[in-house]
Order: sequence, then structure tokens, then C-alpha cells
Amino acid sequence: MTGSATQGIRTVLHPVSDLAQAKAVYEALLGVPPQTDSPYYVGFEAAGQHIGLVPSGGPQSPTTPVAYWHVPDIEAKLAEVTAAGATVKEPAHDVGGGRLVATVTDPDGNLLGLLQDR
Repeated sequence: MTGSATQGIRTVLHPVSDLAQAKAVYEALLGVPPQTDSPYYVGFEAAGQHIGLVPSGGPQSPTTPVAYWHVPDIEAKLAEVTAAGATVKEPAHDVGGGRLVATVTDPDGNLLGLLQDR
């Protein structure tokens, strides 16, 4: 198989109903304070992983945790996975700081995230 390799899963976003309560739990679990702490997103960096908390109920908020595969070229990877049978749920878009994200579903409906830092 040809194509671009991934750089592994390094980001996982979790939808939460109570951001403050979840922040306390994840801070205790990870042993570090959040690096990003806002009313719409709390992000932790721990052991080479980024763990994000997203308030549930918003128009783009996930309903289950989403693992994001880091890739060097998000558009190329989207083309590869859709040619293989995935369906684009959320096309690539910039979420700030030059970070692009997209989501696809596999043939069984599992949600997969793609992330490219520019």
C-alpha cells in the first residue's frame, strides 16, 4: 500500500457535561494542570499526549471520545481513507494556530480524527 504514514495517535478529545468537574478529574489522573483552560476547551499535555475536554451539546461537539491521528498532509490522508471506504463527517478546517482537523467514519460508523499541524 502506498500513501502517507501517520505520526500516531497523540490527541484524544473527550466530550464532558461539566467542564469544571471533568477538569478536576483529569488533572488528578494526569498529575499536571491544564495548559489550555477556557470555557469552551480544556487541554492537557502529559507523556507526549494531548488530552482535550470539550463541553458536550455544542453543534460540533463529539458524543464519544475521538482519537486524532496526526498526519503530515491531512488532505492527502482524507483522499486515501475515503478511497478505501471511509466517509468524511467533518472536512478539514483550521481550529487555530495553524492546526487542521477533520473527522471520518469507517464502514462500521467508528469516528476517526485526523490532525495536521502546519
